[in-house]
This record gives sequence, structure tokens and C-alpha cells, in this order.
Amino acid sequence: MQNHNILALDVGDKRVGMAMSRSDVRVPVALPTLDRNEQDFWEQITQAAKQYEINEIVIGLPRGLEGQDTSQTKAAKEFAEELSRHIDLPQRWQDEALTSVKAESILNSSGKPFAKSDIDSLAATFILSDYLESKTGKL
Repeated sequence: MQNHNILALDVGDKRVGMAMSRSDVRVPVALPTLDRNEQDFWEQITQAAKQYEINEIVIGLPRGLEGQDTSQTKAAKEFAEELSRHIDLPQRWQDEALTSVKAESILNSSGKPFAKSDIDSLAATFILSDYLESKTGKL
């Protein structure tokens, strides 16, 4: 069976957290968080997709507390549209409810200093983990 590698993105206004998983291992691994203000931002995502031989992209979908669309939902969808102009891979959505809150809580409990980019990459691993869990036995 051929590997099916997945890239997960936690899309924010300033940064995009990334994580990836290989279908043979199915364990999300945090990747460096990207700064959306970098001139080569889209090239960095494209390079990550090539480097890790990505077959599918999972994007965290922000929603309101009652499941409704918000301004962040719209921003994530606009991001996905732009991403599709740079990378021709299937895109999937995964609810990202509280992934950043969970990531920050875990990092705080470690007692070690961390950066906001650490929250983003850890949140991306949670998005990917939730996605993989929802697809157990389906890849």
C-alpha cells in the first residue's frame, strides 16, 4: 500500500501552524509554524508539501460556540481558495474547536517558556489527530 501523507494547517491571521502524518504511522508530527507576512509564505507551504510528499491537506475550520460561521470561518475559506491556486491537492476541513486553547493549556502546564508559534503547530497536530481519528480504517 502506498503512503498517504497528510498536511494539517491551523490558519491564523498572522501565522499558520503545520503538522503532518504518514498513513503508515498515523501519528501527527508538528512542523515549523509559518509567518503569513513572509514574502515567500506560499512558496514555504508548497515546499513543505513537496518535501513531505503530501497527498491531502486538512485545514482547521473555525466555528462559533454554537457551530455557526464566523469571520474566522470566512477567513479560513478564503485562505483555502488561495492555497488551491498554489497547491493542487485535495483539501478537507476539520473542526478546530478549542485546539488552540488545548495547545496553550498543555504548553502552560509544561512550565517551560514557549512562543505563540508553538501553540499554532501543536494546534495543527490536534486538528490532524482529530481528522485521523474520524477516518480510522478509511485511508
